[in-house]
Amino acid sequence: MDKAASLVADVLAFIAMDGCTDDQFDQLALRLFAHQLESNAPFRSFCLRRGATLRNVKSWRDIPAVPIDAFKAMELRSQPASPDERVFMTSGTTGRAARGRHFHPKLKVYDLSMQRHFAQRFMRGDKRMPMGILFPDEQAMPNSSLAHYLALARSQFGTPDSRYYLTPQGIDVPGLCAALDNAERTAQPFALLGASFSLVHVMDALREQGRRFQLPAGSRILDTGGYKGQSRELPLEEFYAGLSQTFGVPRALCINMYGMTELSTQFYDAGNATIPSVKSGPHWIRSRLVEPLSGRDVAAGERGILVHCDLANYNSVTTILTEDVGLWADGGFLLLGRAEGAAAKGCSLAVEEFVKASAT
Repeated sequence: MDKAASLVADVLAFIAMDGCTDDQFDQLALRLFAHQLESNAPFRSFCLRRGATLRNVKSWRDIPAVPIDAFKAMELRSQPASPDERVFMTSGTTGRAARGRHFHPKLKVYDLSMQRHFAQRFMRGDKRMPMGILFPDEQAMPNSSLAHYLALARSQFGTPDSRYYLTPQGIDVPGLCAALDNAERTAQPFALLGASFSLVHVMDALREQGRRFQLPAGSRILDTGGYKGQSRELPLEEFYAGLSQTFGVPRALCINMYGMTELSTQFYDAGNATIPSVKSGPHWIRSRLVEPLSGRDVAAGERGILVHCDLANYNSVTTILTEDVGLWADGGFLLLGRAEGAAAKGCSLAVEEFVKASAT
């Protein structure tokens, strides 16, 4: 087994564990840092410019955070391109706008990361349940990490009658209503999963028809992503109140997933009975709150830009600087929106620094 394959095997074994110590997390993070420093040329240039070496990077907190827009500027990969690799791309128009790309030589690390955490945070001990998916499938969107994520949810945790209700012609509202009617009639819990904007469209369509449902106890809803101009935007309070009223699902079982193309691991909350909800991740991802340009941690109690160190990101870079503002809370962090003003400028300058460093 070569060095890269051995490292992947160790990442899989780490994800399969039930937890880890700080020292165990650091050991694997530093191994991945060494591997990416050696094999990922743009990342190596960035680290050298920042003075980050194997000698002075002593914990995961010391690993330089790569701004997410760097995924648009260049290929961040440790293994060479291969015909069977999967490439997940950030959303964007098909015009001149660049799209970030995340290269996965194999999906077994991404898949195990998704399944382990999804089972704990969304399924909550249930093995399988009927699912309705409000998002295009992988055939329609082969470069969407969310399409793959939802396909995994359906194949690994859905019953055989689980299906997609978003087609090229739009949302199949009659088909979805039939499934929801069946769930009410059979008293079998039902899971509705999709992008936030799709759920808004469904709520609007059902409101026009004067329809509401009272799904059986144990039913749950997963929403993910923002609106991105694809539906009317709703304040969080109105959104989750609407979900609960329309489908009869308690807000404590209306769960939000926070993820991004540049990561291989997702964060979840414990429902949205109160908002903003606290997000947290599994043992193989850790987060910081930083001032974006300097990379220094913000003072306790202050807002900062989220940095995530994801050990499932074995091929790209483990540590990324997002453009999301966060605040520490008991058990995790609050997600407070996108960077604005000085913080947004700091994120932009961080990207410029990365590109400049990689070009030298």
